[in-house]
Amino acid sequence: MRVDIAWWDLDGSPQTIDSLREYLRDGTVDAWHEVPGLRLKLWMADRQRNRWGAVMLWEADRPADLPANRAAELIGRPPTHRTRFDVEATVEGAYALRELQGLGPVFALTAAPTTSTPGKETPCTNT
Repeated sequence: MRVDIAWWDLDGSPQTIDSLREYLRDGTVDAWHEVPGLRLKLWMADRQRNRWGAVMLWEADRPADLPANRAAELIGRPPTHRTRFDVEATVEGAYALRELQGLGPVFALTAAPTTSTPGKETPCTNT
């Protein structure tokens, strides 16, 4: 298994976390449903540091044919940081949610900006 992590520093970009959240609502998430070998993709935002990113968990190497990188198109440049890692071990803990599909403020009808404090978890709500 492999993990890809990409981060954009949004300083100097016309895009904001809120505008990028809107682009996810416009069907970008749907384009990733049928990507071969993709186990999970998470889009992330860090308001304190003005960063936007994604984590992708792959069964093996990522395929060559991926959906368009809309974030790079909108932000106007490739990720500020991109790293790839081998997964050494996996575990699924005890959890109450049946599936992760459709969670996050992008899917909320009225998504308010969230803030977090480093070292302190921010509760996730699913509406």
